[in-house]
Amino acid sequence: MRRTVFNEDHEAFRETLRAFIEAEVVPVYDEWFAAGQAPRDFYYKLGELGVFGISVPEEFGGAGLDTHKFEAVIYEETARAGIQFGGSGVHVLLALPYIKMLATDEQKKRYLPKFVTGEEMWAIAMTEPGTGSDLAGMKTTAKLSEDGTHYVLNGAKTFITGGVHADKVIVCARTAAPTAEDRRHGISLFAVDTKSEGYSIGRKLDKLGLRTSDTAELAFVDVKVPVEDLLGEENKGFSYLGHNLASERWGIAFGAYAQAKAAVRFAKQYVQERTVFGKPVAHFQNTKFELAACQAEVDAAEAVADRATEALDAGELTPAEAASAKLFCTEVAHRVIDRCLQLHGGYGYMNEYPIARLYADNRVNRIYGGTSEIMKTIIAKDMGL
Repeated sequence: MRRTVFNEDHEAFRETLRAFIEAEVVPVYDEWFAAGQAPRDFYYKLGELGVFGISVPEEFGGAGLDTHKFEAVIYEETARAGIQFGGSGVHVLLALPYIKMLATDEQKKRYLPKFVTGEEMWAIAMTEPGTGSDLAGMKTTAKLSEDGTHYVLNGAKTFITGGVHADKVIVCARTAAPTAEDRRHGISLFAVDTKSEGYSIGRKLDKLGLRTSDTAELAFVDVKVPVEDLLGEENKGFSYLGHNLASERWGIAFGAYAQAKAAVRFAKQYVQERTVFGKPVAHFQNTKFELAACQAEVDAAEAVADRATEALDAGELTPAEAASAKLFCTEVAHRVIDRCLQLHGGYGYMNEYPIARLYADNRVNRIYGGTSEIMKTIIAKDMGL
């Protein structure tokens, strides 16, 4: 079946991106993997390539394209090469929508030009040590100073992707206590400069997968945040967080599908080259059946991912549809990658093979952005159950 989601511009971008990955990432990726993060100067290269400015308005240095399809190409090409662009995904997929939606013209003039070039990398800090999916239970506070010029930020965050290299972090904090009627009331969003006094980076967390994506703990002790860096209106942060969940879950869904597609590619190449009992592993019926079943699942996930992409670009992707796409694509990726690793035998368990890294990287897809169980709850509610 012919795909219709991409046009000539997307395919030209794909060729450029693939050449960039082969030249700039593949030769040094093992070093990144060992270090547990991509080097900071790599993000300048992504800025030069134009990756960060695709959907940023032209007046701020971007291309001004209102589409997620170029991001989809990035998901496919990084998965195909068995690499990641460090923690840069959160910079574009998570942080940028909040800047575009909430920032004033004055804030955009300050934030976006350096966002596009990679001079300032952004992350977003929601999760706290004691609150995972229950964001309404956050304890971090931001109290307005007596003279009204700044907020004083205190608290801690964890699992912050991109937190080590970030120059700016969108921090979710309580500016008012929850009410008896609405425990989500009182949350606000702030663009916090990581060089601020009292801001500190704790541990760089040692993760099972996504090894080149820096993930950190953050702490705030009397951090002064100028009132000019409040994003949106005070106390309305929880509603803002929910607004971007559909695009976040689309990104996880599409990325999972791309990983599953890459896994089949890796397994197919391996079984054609690996010889057992005098024959290539690909010659055995079980191998053919396993890969055929995996390909069928990938085809289905591709259709779901493409449909969600079109709906997102049209502004029509509902929360339930995004949850359905995430649930389906991440579960497919889980099954496919596991079966493709099995076809590698013992070598599939070795980190020198991309399938092993893919196996570890993929596992978090059913956790972050809302667990599979949360996705089922959203879908069931939409069904009237």
